[in-house]
Amino acid sequence: MTSLASADKSKPYLPLAGLASDGWSKEGSATATCFCGAVQLSFATEAPGLVDVFICHCTDDHKIHAAMFATNFVVADTHLVHIRGRENLTQFSQSRTIASGNTMTNNFCRTCGSLMYRVSSGFPGMSILRVGTVDDFNLMETKLKPRFEQCVKDRVDWLDGAKGVEQAQGHILADRGK
Repeated sequence: MTSLASADKSKPYLPLAGLASDGWSKEGSATATCFCGAVQLSFATEAPGLVDVFICHCTDDHKIHAAMFATNFVVADTHLVHIRGRENLTQFSQSRTIASGNTMTNNFCRTCGSLMYRVSSGFPGMSILRVGTVDDFNLMETKLKPRFEQCVKDRVDWLDGAKGVEQAQGHILADRGK
């Protein structure tokens, strides 16, 4: 049985993960799909459309993901396509828990609740997608491997940092002005 560890990294690995079975990955782009399959996006897997990939331990990500951290990637909106389900997205915006004070708009699938992406008022023209929504699992080991880990001051003690990536106490993206 194929697994992420044993999958051939030179070609897409699209295991059954959620109800949709039409995800794809090709040179330069791939899909991200919500759990029920109602929402599907196409995004760039290379620069200039793919801006950055990172792990975040901020307290906001803890809560919005119901997990101890989030693995995110930033895509220029010019390289993000709503293949289906844009009308099925529901939005929730707030700034109270965002360290920068920027307004963060969360875009969820109305049917299954999957968080598809976030948009920060501090980074116009960019969307922050979740690596967990990507259909080709091999991209997690290749083009969507994180470059840095931020907000490690809020990382739980029982979790070590990611191997081979820069570690930062605060928000690297905000500090770099991306």
